[in-house]
Amino acid sequence: MLSLRSSMTCINMQKFQQEFVEFLIANQALQFGDFTLKSGRKSPYFINTGVFESGDSIKQLGYFYASLIKQEFGNNFEVIFGPAYKGIPLCVTTAIALANDFKLDKYYAFNRKEVKDHGDKKLILGHQLKDGERIILIDDVVTDGATKFETVEIINNVAKVKYTGLVVAVNRMEKTAEGVDAFKNIEAKLNFPVKAIVSVREIIDYLTDKEINGQVYLTKAKAQEMEKYLKEFGI
Repeated sequence: MLSLRSSMTCINMQKFQQEFVEFLIANQALQFGDFTLKSGRKSPYFINTGVFESGDSIKQLGYFYASLIKQEFGNNFEVIFGPAYKGIPLCVTTAIALANDFKLDKYYAFNRKEVKDHGDKKLILGHQLKDGERIILIDDVVTDGATKFETVEIINNVAKVKYTGLVVAVNRMEKTAEGVDAFKNIEAKLNFPVKAIVSVREIIDYLTDKEINGQVYLTKAKAQEMEKYLKEFGI
């Protein structure tokens, strides 16, 4: 039986969020075990959006990002911007999903990491940003926010845009090495909201002991390990 908190979480989750959790599981983008993160922390779970390598899976991923954007920001933006490299396919597939599924035809743009000395030397590819345009940044995860600060600096050197928000796949709800909430750190320093399709809390509450196609992926024992991890490193 689900706990009261779990029941309330599941009720509060939108259908596309529940589908997204199961989508992560089905594509092994969400795994449970013992993982060493880039930060050096030992984590009982791992999220990797880089596994979406087929046309169908990346199409579905774009739909989930577009669903959150439509819910949180409506039509109040012109451009989806993805920082190199993982943000590049994300901004493209999300722009396609916004047009196909929500009838919102928006521009997409992304940056190069290296400056070219021949041919097309522009640092920003896709839509050429203009002063006053409203931008939504899109990426897979937030760790310490460093990449997002770099991206904003790159964009600001090209045009005087307005930032509507940042959208990522999963909020791990962790503190940075300095002990601050990574999401709130970005919001405070860059003055725009950060949204995730789902949080690790929602994943725990939705998946614990839940059968998907006859299999339980997140047992109570593993969920307890995740709770312990969040108690140590969570916000």
